[in-house]
Amino acid sequence: MTDADDLRRRTAELLAAHPPATTDRLEFLRARFDAGLAWVHFPQGLGGLDAPRSLQAVVDAELEGTGAPDNDPGRIGIGLGMAAPTILRFGTDEQKQRFLRPLWTGEEVWCQLFSEPGAGSDLAALATRAVREGGAEAGGDWIVDGQKVWTSSAHLARWAILIARTDPDVPKHRGISYFVCDMTDPGVEVRPLRQITGEAEFNEVFLTGVRIPDAHRLGAVGEGWKVAQTTLMNERVAIGGARTPREGGMIGIAAAGWRAHPELRTHDLHQRLLNLWVEAEVARLTGERLRQQLSPTLNSVRAGGAPMGQPGPEGSGMKLAFARLAQEISGWEVEFLAEDGLTYDDWTMRRPDGVDFTGREAGYRYLRAKGNSIEGGTSEVLLNIVAERVLGLPPEPRTDKDVAWKDLPR
Repeated sequence: MTDADDLRRRTAELLAAHPPATTDRLEFLRARFDAGLAWVHFPQGLGGLDAPRSLQAVVDAELEGTGAPDNDPGRIGIGLGMAAPTILRFGTDEQKQRFLRPLWTGEEVWCQLFSEPGAGSDLAALATRAVREGGAEAGGDWIVDGQKVWTSSAHLARWAILIARTDPDVPKHRGISYFVCDMTDPGVEVRPLRQITGEAEFNEVFLTGVRIPDAHRLGAVGEGWKVAQTTLMNERVAIGGARTPREGGMIGIAAAGWRAHPELRTHDLHQRLLNLWVEAEVARLTGERLRQQLSPTLNSVRAGGAPMGQPGPEGSGMKLAFARLAQEISGWEVEFLAEDGLTYDDWTMRRPDGVDFTGREAGYRYLRAKGNSIEGGTSEVLLNIVAERVLGLPPEPRTDKDVAWKDLPR
């Protein structure tokens, strides 16, 4: 059983064999993965040691201050937070070996082809089609046609996790399959979507006759919605439940501004900041508790039916809290800074390398936070999930539940 002392020993051996000061960055990251110190709760041979997830902090603490490079998580967050746990749970041995190592080292960037112009909050209504070459039973490649939207990092990505409709004759949740799409293949076109911030962090992606081998399918044909739930639950934790120190993230910026500008303080702003600080700390501690509930044992099931090692619906609550706090704190900051809060450094159209919720100045943070209640599941949908799956309230009536997708009005 791997414990903290064992991880400290393994980390010391890694640093001795690959001194960060004289080792190529990519070589070090590959060696760390191979030593099982990438994500310690993953299986041996896949970047981990089958250790408790909480022990990752031991490795990170040992590496801190040594000059060891990180894998630029802001640039590869979709791969780390969404693609990797889905591949680990549903991928074949060949898929795990092929994709996980370059995903973690950042050699290959991933994006997420889920949302569509007519299927955002109602994601299961998606219309992108995947048709098997030679017929349903032929076992050939899949030909994909459709359009995806709000795709972060598509302009950087080599691979995408993709859900597409493979059977229009059954209800919408049952006719979906899940694929890994090569973003460099013919027929994949990426176009920038300029946001309110001036950046084009998002993209729209057009798929025209894109050929995907059946070996790049995750899960069974027609069970893509089940696979997608793993992605979506992990996405919400990745966005709303990331580990941060006390006064980290948006609340830390607001608190630092309060301390730096006593001349701008008012009693009302003070009371609101105190309330936001307490709520941010509650959210941080709740996220820590949620992470501690996750086990590396993938085949066991915890209360409520969610597999151990995978987030349950509680992650939706974390993402809800994150979005609300980010918007309220950034709004508070703009008000606190008065006319300086309205300044904006650069509206130049650019396509950034990663997502940065807290970067740049107050005006940017205020505008970027508007997307937090949309991306990764709209707040309205997440409220339904919390109400039905956490609180056990009656579900909303769904008249389309048993209707074939092809017969739904569009």
